[in-house]
Amino acid sequence: MEHKGILLESGTNELEIVEFEVANNKFGINVIKVKEIIQPIPVTFIPHAHPHVEGIIQLRGEVLPVVNMLKVLGISNGTFSAQQKYIVAEFNKQKVVFHVDNVTQIHRISWNEIEKPSDMYQGGSSQVIGVIKQQDTMLLLLDFEKIMVDINPESGINVESVKKLGKRERSEKKIVIAEDSPLLRKLLHDTMHEAGYVNLEFFENGRDAFDYLESLLSTGSNIEEHVQLVVTDIEMPQMDGHHFTKKIKTNPSLAKLPVIIFSSLITDDLRHKGEVVGAQEQISKPEIAELILKVDELIL
Repeated sequence: MEHKGILLESGTNELEIVEFEVANNKFGINVIKVKEIIQPIPVTFIPHAHPHVEGIIQLRGEVLPVVNMLKVLGISNGTFSAQQKYIVAEFNKQKVVFHVDNVTQIHRISWNEIEKPSDMYQGGSSQVIGVIKQQDTMLLLLDFEKIMVDINPESGINVESVKKLGKRERSEKKIVIAEDSPLLRKLLHDTMHEAGYVNLEFFENGRDAFDYLESLLSTGSNIEEHVQLVVTDIEMPQMDGHHFTKKIKTNPSLAKLPVIIFSSLITDDLRHKGEVVGAQEQISKPEIAELILKVDELIL
């Protein structure tokens, strides 16, 4: 596998994509999610498992589920090639193995090179969150969080956990939220409302959210009069959450704004990336109750 340099800096609005193939189609996964790539090993069958789950493997003492990407993508009559690989991934505080046809190379690109898929062709249940155009082909970025929530709904954001925080007063504090997933925008809307935060402004990516903050500054008033907190995902087309946070924190008129990074990519290994760009807090999806408590701490 060809590797074009490890991405070490934080806040550059760049990412590295591991390109893989399933049934002659090209897909991508953020290298940050990938722990390792291995040759297939024997799988133990699990009775009554989800149709997309082949079974489990044991890897260095850990028992991990194996997800069949042919089935995830609806390719019912396909078989894996001789070059088949296992992509061992970690996100949302869980490890999982994706069974693919082949892993070919790593690309380093900017988030602004990734186009949001059109509603016309992606449909309501699409697993595609971005399209990368190459010279003679296109690479589709898949929504691995949605793939896992479809398999195990318990791994997603749980509104009930917010209800356990008890009766809460309505707050007029304004919160800007940058999140590219329509599903997660709705879940965040519902859970924040449940928690009493009803003055919310949602954006699909960091660029649109930053443009909004700058437009507020153009009125000549202090940002604290308009917005009290920013919540941002990391993986977003156009501008990622690390770059968005860095732009806030390096702008003297915005730097006081507290920023919480709420992402599936918050791990002990990657926490330093958010610290470098100045985020006040970093919380792993799907810990929505923890997010609410941190919001309380910072603006109530």
